[in-house]
Amino acid sequence: MWEIVRAGGPLMWPIIFCSIVSAAIVCERLWTLQDRRVLPAELPRKVWHLIETGQVTDKVIAALEQHSPLGRLLAVGLANRHRSHEMLMERLEDAGRHVVYELERFLNTLGTIAGVSPLLGLLGTVTGIIRSFDAIRAGGMGNPEALSGGIAEALVCTAAGLCVAIPSLIAYRYLRGKVERLVVEMEKHALRMADALEAAAGAGQSGPARLETPETSDTAPVAARLVRT
Repeated sequence: MWEIVRAGGPLMWPIIFCSIVSAAIVCERLWTLQDRRVLPAELPRKVWHLIETGQVTDKVIAALEQHSPLGRLLAVGLANRHRSHEMLMERLEDAGRHVVYELERFLNTLGTIAGVSPLLGLLGTVTGIIRSFDAIRAGGMGNPEALSGGIAEALVCTAAGLCVAIPSLIAYRYLRGKVERLVVEMEKHALRMADALEAAAGAGQSGPARLETPETSDTAPVAARLVRT
């Protein structure tokens, strides 16, 4: 392996660095973007139950904010439940942009690596060919060892750049698609929550008198369960 790195020339080091960064980003995003971490299956049902029973309190909202990306979005909706529908939707959209930014963290870097790695390999190809021509100019065609060094640098560096770029591009496309799917699901839950709040307010089941009731012994276990989920 060390001989291959040496044969690739100095541009092998930035390519190796790109491969390490790319692998770290892919592993971190695959862990962070798991459905159970972003969209807990039981969370929407618990939130709808809180709305219907009028158990929404500041402690419950704080627990939701620490729960998951979906929890942060729903917490913003509950915190603005007494505002008009238009203001509520505006707050949800603003919170959604922040959540999407968190979900897309490091993906631009991964996309940059996918685009830069083959260019680094191409640059290594150029430098290797330059070395070969320098060897020809210095010693003519009678020094095959000098020629092979430049050709090896060109080929190895190109192959290394492509080996980093291809998996990085595949991972980038996959993770981008996963983020888009998660965002669509969160939008559905946010719209459903807004409709539930509006329906509950219209039916007299939630409002300032119910939703702002001081925290009772029933809401504390609910907040604790949200944090533990």
